[in-house]
Amino acid sequence: MEAQLTSKPRRERPKAVRLSDAAAARIREIVDAADGRVLGVRVGVTNGGCAGMSYTMDYAEEVKPLDEVVEDKGVRIFIEPKAILFLIGTEMDFVREKLGARFVFNNPNQTAACGCGESVSIEPAKAE
Repeated sequence: MEAQLTSKPRRERPKAVRLSDAAAARIREIVDAADGRVLGVRVGVTNGGCAGMSYTMDYAEEVKPLDEVVEDKGVRIFIEPKAILFLIGTEMDFVREKLGARFVFNNPNQTAACGCGESVSIEPAKAE
């Protein structure tokens, strides 16, 4: 007797990073202004700063082999492999203030931040 294998529809995998409407709109502006040279933005973390780590952002002109590609609200975010565990559950926002504008990472894995706001302490996400 042969066993029947039935496949369930695959549930969509949760996104490592979500975008606020403001962040998606700003990234869309960046990509549109690049005239096809940019696919989205690349996000990562780097060691350094007084709190231990800093978020990084750059233009993504290509998909690198180990990038995690997140599509949200019509734009793409490319996450560096080293950063995935540190960014799981993060919402990326874009805020405009009186004297400027910036991307903000609302990260549940962040445990501390320095006074200047340039570096953070982040723990890898824990399995649930």
